[in-house]
Amino acid sequence: MSTINALGLILLVLMVLVGGKQGWAAFLSLLFNFGFLYFGLILIALQVPAVWVSAGLGVVILAITIFMGEDDLKTTIPAFLASCIVAAAMLGLIILIEHLVLVQGFSLEDSDDLEGMSIQIGISYLSVTIAAAFLSTLGAIAEAAMAVAAGLTEILATHPNLPNRRLFGNGMMIGKQIIGTTLNTLFFGFAGSLLALFIWFLGLHYSLGTILNNKIFGHEMVIVLVSFAAVIITVPVTAAMVIYRRNHSPESGSNV
Repeated sequence: MSTINALGLILLVLMVLVGGKQGWAAFLSLLFNFGFLYFGLILIALQVPAVWVSAGLGVVILAITIFMGEDDLKTTIPAFLASCIVAAAMLGLIILIEHLVLVQGFSLEDSDDLEGMSIQIGISYLSVTIAAAFLSTLGAIAEAAMAVAAGLTEILATHPNLPNRRLFGNGMMIGKQIIGTTLNTLFFGFAGSLLALFIWFLGLHYSLGTILNNKIFGHEMVIVLVSFAAVIITVPVTAAMVIYRRNHSPESGSNV
């Protein structure tokens, strides 16, 4: 058994022990997402536009992640709709930013690895960079949407006649509690993935300007900052979607 298989088995056991049926469903959702991502890579390699592939994959990945992670439709439907709205907005923002920052392609630090290889692959590196940045934001969006939607669903179960304004305020309060931890998770994931590159920068005495203009660093910073923005925007959008669904459900009252 390889190390990766052993770690995957350990992950499965822990998820089932802690999460039970939901843990098993979450593990399956991870496998399904990996399969769809691999299928998306094949489509991009076959010259299908990467941006359109990533947009379609985004909807599928959000659906699998949210609906396989929770059974309560009062939680999952608002979370999914809010996630799709935020993801669409982020895709437009990423397209604009990537056209401005010009971090597509490879950096000088990749030259040794690419020596002797052709980079004329017939695919727009800009579109691939946009797709990579967009797909990287989906996990943070789904996590924030599910946290807010689940919290508000629990509040409504206890206080079904809570006015909409107070419900929205509770959603923002839940959002404030998760934003800090989510942002730290994104930041340390970014720092950990680029730790070797940072050591390289220090060893070669790169100036601050050189570091900030490095393609690898710039691309990762775009992903982190866009993910930050996505998490923050997801909180009020999810709260508003829960309220909208509540007001338009058959059993809803006229709470204001």
